[in-house]
Amino acid sequence: MSDDPIFRPNPFLQTGLAVRIMDLSGANGAEPVETVTGFRTLEHANTFARRYVRDSLERSRTPGMTPDEVIASWFAFGEDAEVQGAGEHAWTSATELADFAAQPVRDAEDRNWRALDPRRDEDEADEEEG
Repeated sequence: MSDDPIFRPNPFLQTGLAVRIMDLSGANGAEPVETVTGFRTLEHANTFARRYVRDSLERSRTPGMTPDEVIASWFAFGEDAEVQGAGEHAWTSATELADFAAQPVRDAEDRNWRALDPRRDEDEADEEEG
């Protein structure tokens, strides 16, 4: 387990945090493509969602696109991530979408949601048992 404070449990936070992955193309209707659970802290869920959206937006970007074109492409083909169970403390893509579109990612870590995916911990536990 990492010593990173993002993974430290906080007894004051509510349980039941989840991140809903939404297909913006509408192919899945109003239902999420998947719901990711197992987050230890609100910071963990928020950072996972932020990186997931950043990665999706970067995959929607092609060279020469304006920020408005990047956003339009993301809304047509990308995926949003909604933090559930955190109320007003949940990160939302609307707060940073314009900044993400205006500045291509410079540090690959900013879009590495896989490193924070709580399902990795489950997979590693299954491998240790098997």
